[in-house]
Amino acid sequence: MSGGPSRVGDRVQQARDRVFAGRAAELGVFRSALSGDGKAPAVLYVHGPGGIGKSMLLRRFAAEARAAGREVVEVDGRLVEPAPEAFEKEAGAVLTDERAVLLVDTFERCQGLEGWLRDRFLVRLPVGALVVIAGRRPPDTGWTSDPGWADLLCTVALRNLAPDEATAFLHARGVPQDTRPALLAFTGGHPLALALAAAVAVRDSAGSAGWEPGRDAIATLLPRLIGEVPSPVHRRALEVCARAYVTTETLLRAVLGDDAAPMFAWLRGLPFVESARHGLFPHDVVREVLEADLRWRDPEGYAELHGRLSLHLLEQIRSAPESAMLPAVGAFMYLFRTDRYMADYNSWRGGEVVSTACEPADHATVLDLVTEVEGPASATAARFWLDRQPEAFRVCRTARDDEIVGFSAWLQLTEPYGGDVDPVVAAAWSHTRGRAALRDGEHLAMARFSVTSPRYPKISPVEDLHQWRGVAEVARAEGRVAWMYVAIRSGDFWRPYLTSLGLTTIGDRPRVGHLTYDLYAVDWRTLSVRAWAEQRTRLLLSGVSGALEKPTAVSGQSAEYAVLSRPEFDTAVRDALRELSRAEDLALNPLARSRLTGGPGAELPDLLAEAVDALRAERGGEKYHRAVAATYLHGAPTQEAVAARLGLPFSTYRRHLTVGVARVCDALWRREIYGTDPR
Repeated sequence: MSGGPSRVGDRVQQARDRVFAGRAAELGVFRSALSGDGKAPAVLYVHGPGGIGKSMLLRRFAAEARAAGREVVEVDGRLVEPAPEAFEKEAGAVLTDERAVLLVDTFERCQGLEGWLRDRFLVRLPVGALVVIAGRRPPDTGWTSDPGWADLLCTVALRNLAPDEATAFLHARGVPQDTRPALLAFTGGHPLALALAAAVAVRDSAGSAGWEPGRDAIATLLPRLIGEVPSPVHRRALEVCARAYVTTETLLRAVLGDDAAPMFAWLRGLPFVESARHGLFPHDVVREVLEADLRWRDPEGYAELHGRLSLHLLEQIRSAPESAMLPAVGAFMYLFRTDRYMADYNSWRGGEVVSTACEPADHATVLDLVTEVEGPASATAARFWLDRQPEAFRVCRTARDDEIVGFSAWLQLTEPYGGDVDPVVAAAWSHTRGRAALRDGEHLAMARFSVTSPRYPKISPVEDLHQWRGVAEVARAEGRVAWMYVAIRSGDFWRPYLTSLGLTTIGDRPRVGHLTYDLYAVDWRTLSVRAWAEQRTRLLLSGVSGALEKPTAVSGQSAEYAVLSRPEFDTAVRDALRELSRAEDLALNPLARSRLTGGPGAELPDLLAEAVDALRAERGGEKYHRAVAATYLHGAPTQEAVAARLGLPFSTYRRHLTVGVARVCDALWRREIYGTDPR
């Protein structure tokens, strides 16, 4: 037995060594630093998404360091308190040993220590000591902007294994050769997915010519990922966690009711569920497998869950404080992430950039940025709107250093002005006048500026906030927004995404300075946000077999509304009152296709009866209520007969009826525009 492993841990390490594959470049950098090469870095900063193999790589580093006779100090960000004193207590040994190797795993759990670690802790290292930091986020700009760290820091971004590395990984796991191509296609080279799928493939491929990731494979992977699920309620909680961007107890309550609190506590304790600032989220691979399982196992349940979450998150957008409205939109949009365009045009890299009010001190930066990106003529238009609607502007700031890296302007206009300064706004007003003009209480809305620092790509957290703001503003002002316009510098990049959302370009293409703009438009009076979400849902679920056999939770309302002017609306109310006893005629009334009846349970006869009954609560309203109710709700052969029944002179009755009907029209118009009667 001599010469063999002396501890169970030795055998564990030997097994790990046998299946370790790839990462040759990363190992080369570490070995160079371990050997004491004077040109090697003192700090390796390894970053990559969950399950990409950071912990496995650090275990390999630890084994090689110990084999080289180096003292290894390991710190797990999940276990250490994110405070300088606690971290130094765990890692302080590296400060007194020039041959020590400090390995910090899961650094994202103590990311707030990054500045202190760089500026206060690591500068005290003895020459020769080596530090490896591994986390999900790349190092902040404090490292890269400091020339002192230029030769001492090496940043390593871990990616999925290359095809040859993944093949070697599967070979080491004993996966048959003819099975490997299908497995590689299934996992995309993701290390954790490879490891989990390989275990299934080895079992399923015995004696077969190949392997396909079918239902049985997913069903086998699922328990390997999540273990035993105690009950159907626990299973539903997992499905919510997989479907949602982040899961809170409030979100669970919308689906599970009173079971939300214990289910949240259970999710929080699962090893593959992580806690973030705004809630819980599962490991990426767990999320994907849970989603795939629910889609094929219960397509109707998948659609029903999507509908419940969609309704809840829409309400969150409407009710959230302004500081939380854009994250609420991001969570709503994330439900549609499997839609091709939604996935291609959103980054969902939450937390990197935040949106705040544009303060007077920010105006100069905003104007400098628009001048840099769009030119001086555009800056002139921006200055005009900053002077007149400063509240329309919001800036995007980096979470790390509070730098302004973008801004947006959401204009709300009730009358045409500014067109002589801003041709984009002039084109929007021209289009509105030529189609369906604004009604009292409505406004034209425009995403006029969506400016991002040139150092960001087209798809970035800044652009996320720009586009999410439009959804938030419309949802929170629904009923008051008539035409909405989105101004985009001409080009084809954004066209597929915006048209997929239901916006269409107008014919006019205004020019500002050297730039030409496309204006994408939608009349929100003809389509509620809820109905728009239903359309997006149906498109999303069209690829899920069986999901659309029953309506989802957001069904039950007209897809398009009629847009009535005030005179047309009043005429329709008077006609509807006369048609109350004739259901067929009432169904053809324009009010039956208006926003007034667009909500759940908003039946036209009930709305009319409520408006008539509400007359009694008004000052002097009892007499108007009696005249209108006796004429239209209780029925009478003639108005003369109604006047006689009420014991009124006909002229007095007619005056009461005219005033009463006018007040009913006013009340219903307020509901049409504002959603509810604001009195």
